[in-house]
Amino acid sequence: MFDWLVVGAGFAGATLAERLATVRGERVLVIDRRDHIAGNAYDEQDAAGILMHRYGPHIFHTNSDAVFEHLSRFTKWRAYEHRVLAKLADGKLVPMPINRTTVNRMNDLSLTTEEEVEAFFNERAEKVDEIRSSEDVVVSRVGRHLYETFFRGYTRKQWGLDPSELDKSVTSRVPTRANTDDRYFTDTHQFMPLDGYTAMFKRMLDHPNITVITGTDYSAIKGKVPYRRTIWTGPVDEFFGFEHGKLPYRSLTFKHETLDQEWYQPCGTVNYPGEEVPFTRISEYKHLTGQVADKTTITTEFPAAEGDPYYPVPRPENAALYKRYEAMADATPDVWFVGRLATYRYYNMDQVVAQALATFRRIEASVPVGAAEDAPVLADPALAPTGD
Repeated sequence: MFDWLVVGAGFAGATLAERLATVRGERVLVIDRRDHIAGNAYDEQDAAGILMHRYGPHIFHTNSDAVFEHLSRFTKWRAYEHRVLAKLADGKLVPMPINRTTVNRMNDLSLTTEEEVEAFFNERAEKVDEIRSSEDVVVSRVGRHLYETFFRGYTRKQWGLDPSELDKSVTSRVPTRANTDDRYFTDTHQFMPLDGYTAMFKRMLDHPNITVITGTDYSAIKGKVPYRRTIWTGPVDEFFGFEHGKLPYRSLTFKHETLDQEWYQPCGTVNYPGEEVPFTRISEYKHLTGQVADKTTITTEFPAAEGDPYYPVPRPENAALYKRYEAMADATPDVWFVGRLATYRYYNMDQVVAQALATFRRIEASVPVGAAEDAPVLADPALAPTGD
């Protein structure tokens, strides 16, 4: 008998499984349909010994002391501040997000103060009465030329939609700066797990009260293994059999290459915002991990309409559809919906951990330890898990 079934071994599921097992002393079964733990943050050594991320680069950053301190229980850290360059059609490499260096390099200028850069932006900004779309966000701040150079093509590739069709939240995630700060993030805590994400997840899930089964779908467990309550971190529409239709997601495909050279590019990620190429960015992992090796591994990302769900598509009609599923989720007893897919939110990793910790606090406040309604009947004892 398990007290909890946790569906999904990513940040949401692993965080909750560890808290339920450690703090409440309850028995937890964690399953994942993939053949590994750690969700999209999964990393592994490739044939060349390079620690690489199977699902594209994951850079940890947070302003939350609570989230950072919690994860620090399971990993030591390597300080790392991510930097991104954008490769323009003319071959120039310029900092992204846009900053003073970007403006100067693109326009052969020598602006020296933030006031000069703000004046440059203001001269080109277009008046927008009500900012609704991702296009509105950018053109009202820096004008149409910078919008078309950095955002329009990249967004069309990434989302399969024009920025004018997307909620303002998409481009609002990328700031525009008048100084020379070329860090992609400005959070208080910017680190990479010293031994990698997978090692961190292994430590999170290494508890006598936790059983982990990978390569196993929820349908193979439901009604066959006894458990009292469920943590669901998969797509919320999938849980309810797509009763109201499928929620739209964008996916990615990855081209991983190991090159017989020490370095490929000057920073962790280079964006390709133009529509002249089909991919959005190339990342090189040794920048992130600090590894020293004669070879290097890179990943090229191609956005896709089909495949594993990665990004909820932020449009009003999708938000309305999610609200219908959210109402069903709220009305479903003994099931907790947590994470990017389960709550149809474009969360960063730290935000998922924060949501999981907040969910655990609500469980602590409302769910007695070990008490529940009658559990599902174990139909086939041979299907009962026996360990990791």
